[in-house]
Amino acid sequence: MSEALAPDRIRAEQPVSIRAEASLVDPDSCKFTVSCSVHPGGSFFFADRERAAGSPLGERLFALGGVASVLIAGNVVTTGKAPDASWTGLKAAIGSVIRAQLLSGMPAILETVAPGGTLARSDAELGAAVQELLDREVNRSIASHGGKISLVEVQGGRLFITMSGGCQGCASSQVTLREGFEVMVKRVAPEITAIVDATDHAAGKQPFYPRAGSMPG
Repeated sequence: MSEALAPDRIRAEQPVSIRAEASLVDPDSCKFTVSCSVHPGGSFFFADRERAAGSPLGERLFALGGVASVLIAGNVVTTGKAPDASWTGLKAAIGSVIRAQLLSGMPAILETVAPGGTLARSDAELGAAVQELLDREVNRSIASHGGKISLVEVQGGRLFITMSGGCQGCASSQVTLREGFEVMVKRVAPEITAIVDATDHAAGKQPFYPRAGSMPG
C-alpha cells in the first residue's frame, strides 16, 4: 500500500514530497519515492551499517532502530527492515531522515574515499584531499542551495573552513550540514582532528565544528 509522507521544502520554490510504498512480495521492504533526485550517480546498495560507513544518508538510516538494508538509486530509497521491527513509526522516521539529508544540501552518498596505507600525511596533503572533496562532491551539491564551503587551511591536523552564500548564517540546515560534512571529511581525511568554522556569521555564533574531545576553535 502506498502512502504519502508529510511534504516539506528544500527551498520555497521546490516542494519535496516522499511516498512510501510497502512491497507486496516482501513485507520487510518498503520503497520511498522522492519528488527530486536523492543521488544521481547510479545505484548504491548497503547491506549493513559497516558498508554504509562514510555515506551520510546511509549512516543516518542505519542509525534508526530496525533498518537492515538500504538501496539508493536516483530518486528512490528502498529500505529493508529487520523481521522483528515494525513499519509503524519507522516509515515516518525514514522519511524524516531522507528529507533532512536533502535539506542539508550535502551529497547522500560519498564516492570519494581515503587512500589506503598507513603513512602519515602532511597538512598540505590533507588540505589537498579536502579540497578535492569540496570540488568533486560537496560544493556541487550545495550550490543548488546557493551555498559554498571554502578551505582556509589545515594546521596541525585542524581543518579551518568558511561558509558563504546560502550557508552563511543559515540556522535551519546548520546541524545537518555539519553532520554531513564531518562524515565526509572523516572518510577522506581521518587524520583531521577538528573542523573549525572560521566564517564571520552575522549572528556572531561561535565555531560549530569542533569535534568531541578536541580543543575549541
